[in-house]
Amino acid sequence: MNKKTLILSTAVIVAATLAAAVWAVQDMQIFPMQDVALHRCPGEGLILDIGGGGEGVIGRLMGDRVVAIDLSREELEHAPRGNIKVVMDARDLAFLDDSFHTATSFCTLMYIKDQEAQRKVFAEVLRVLKPGGRFFVWDVVVPAEHKEGKTTAVYPMKISLPGDTVRTAYGVGWPDEAHDLSYYARLAALAGFEVADRKPVSYTHLR
Repeated sequence: MNKKTLILSTAVIVAATLAAAVWAVQDMQIFPMQDVALHRCPGEGLILDIGGGGEGVIGRLMGDRVVAIDLSREELEHAPRGNIKVVMDARDLAFLDDSFHTATSFCTLMYIKDQEAQRKVFAEVLRVLKPGGRFFVWDVVVPAEHKEGKTTAVYPMKISLPGDTVRTAYGVGWPDEAHDLSYYARLAALAGFEVADRKPVSYTHLR
């Protein structure tokens, strides 16, 4: 099969009405803790990891197979050792066409607020993937609706990897429209991907 496919997994988070589920800290709206378990990334060859700095979840998981790119040199310096790290803009990848079997994005698209910029990322990833390549995306659902006065949505996460656990929180400003499974699937399809799978679950377990 020569089609390039997208596998999309999200932590499904909706704006809850119960105070016990969502609470406020200054200008932040904090959502419930998300437990995410990743055993491996089921892709072939070298893995291009979009936004692979910081916690470097895919780098921790797949080691030397990962080529991590990020706009921030500092974020890449804090990412785990053992994989290639390159300061690069995902909207304008410096790789040749058909360079990778696999691409990943772990909680990165949520930080790209502009829809046109997100579309460019999908288009560039499609370009550098080999025929039959796959793009795995993990992200959270960011609703457009939010509590008055709250400027930032915060998503605490416990990420369980083989022999490792990452505890972190991702904070992002509110988008103009909800960034959910349908939103990302639509952008991916417009870029030319065939959406192979969607996993709208709060607990993601890949084997």
